Amino acid sequence: MSAKVWLVGAGPGDPELLTLKAVKALKQAEVVMIDDLVNPAVLEHCPSARIVSVGKRGGCRSTPQAFIHRLMLRYARQGKCVVRLKGGDPCIFGRGSEEADWLVAQGIEVELVNGITAGLAGATNCGIPLTLRGVARGVTLLTAHTQDDSSLNWQALAQSGTTLVIYMGVAKLADIQTGLLDGGMSGEMPVAMIENASLPEQRECRSSLGAMMNDAAAFALKSPAILVIGEVARASSEIGMPQLLHA
Repeated sequence: MSAKVWLVGAGPGDPELLTLKAVKALKQAEVVMIDDLVNPAVLEHCPSARIVSVGKRGGCRSTPQAFIHRLMLRYARQGKCVVRLKGGDPCIFGRGSEEADWLVAQGIEVELVNGITAGLAGATNCGIPLTLRGVARGVTLLTAHTQDDSSLNWQALAQSGTTLVIYMGVAKLADIQTGLLDGGMSGEMPVAMIENASLPEQRECRSSLGAMMNDAAAFALKSPAILVIGEVARASSEIGMPQLLHA
């Protein structure tokens, strides 16, 4: 039987943001390997599939990546249709390319299915356009965690002129603040801290680079959350009406 694994992005949490192609893969699935941050509501599209939790979440005990690799391979070699269901997009801090390369090396066919990433959905729900003509001509997606725990080039990021969207940054707020300030970014630069992007319990805290540590503490910011740093974070929080506010 043909061995195939779908690496599917489930989006940021809102089940209505699932793509049609993701739904198609789930309807065919016999085994679904699901991450912690995937909304269980999306599983209504695969009611007869075997659901295997392979949770991976920052700051928590996680399923070892090597075990996930072997499990995908085992089910695929049994001829089953396997879906590896990931929060957001599989290739934006989701190890999608890493898993795909490993499976292909074992002779397994792989198909990647994009999902809406939390940085985009969270910002949009807060009325923040990540790019805006005359204000921000680009966007940089980055994670505050590096594999070897090395420091990011904060000076380059501070002077890039792009909107910064930082994933997995709650535990690294002090490093982010210090790095960007030392890199030359103004302490008045607007910051939006967005928790539980796209879900009914989404919360946002508007602040500035200089004040974000104190504001995050007062807000009791928790993971999962994304940070949007840039002039676009002045935008109105009236959803669907992203008008830039001027100080």
